[in-house]
Amino acid sequence: MSLVDTIKNAFVPINREGYPFIAGFGAVAVVLGFFSTSLFWIGAILTAWCAYFFRDPERVTPVDDRLVVSPADGIVSAVGPATPPRELSLDGGEMTRISVFMNVFSCHVNRAPARGRITAVEHRPGKFLNAELDKASAENERNGIVIDSPNGRVAAVQIAGLVARRIVCWVDSGNDIAIGERIGLIRFGSRVDVYLPAGAVAKVAVGQTAVAGETIIAEFGAHAASPLVRVS
Repeated sequence: MSLVDTIKNAFVPINREGYPFIAGFGAVAVVLGFFSTSLFWIGAILTAWCAYFFRDPERVTPVDDRLVVSPADGIVSAVGPATPPRELSLDGGEMTRISVFMNVFSCHVNRAPARGRITAVEHRPGKFLNAELDKASAENERNGIVIDSPNGRVAAVQIAGLVARRIVCWVDSGNDIAIGERIGLIRFGSRVDVYLPAGAVAKVAVGQTAVAGETIIAEFGAHAASPLVRVS
């Protein structure tokens, strides 16, 4: 590997959704620099944070229909039965819900938890409560994506948070999608809920750190079992 390749690999790609924000932060930093060196450096630090926020690294995704991967980077905030949003038409009562909370330092590019055909994309306006609260699933602004996977219908719901005011979705109903493929982005700080059909066994615990497109959060199959965990 050449020195150029080494340097190139040290920099994480920036998603184009972030270009206007990074440019805006940078412009403000330059203007502030005319008035104060200290203000310039504060602006420069915020510009660097903005670029870091919109990073979009490649991920190594396991390709196995039995597996469900995390749709987001962050902390697993809930694992258990819950009723999916009504607009997704996932009739049948409660499903297994796994929630991943993203703070303002998490990578906010969201990814498909499973492969299949997208059968619905539904956006609903709502509140901007703290996304860590359980009631945020029902009351906050959200965008739901239903995937007809080999194991049944799986839903990923992008939920706006206290600071997040914009949900971006890059997929449409009728499209085929691969596990781990990019589906959207949320600005700035938020949560993604995954709803799983019967037969799915959660493989993560509350408090665990998840990586979008890489961390296995659930598994289908007769031999799947919930893992034993400990905090250390």
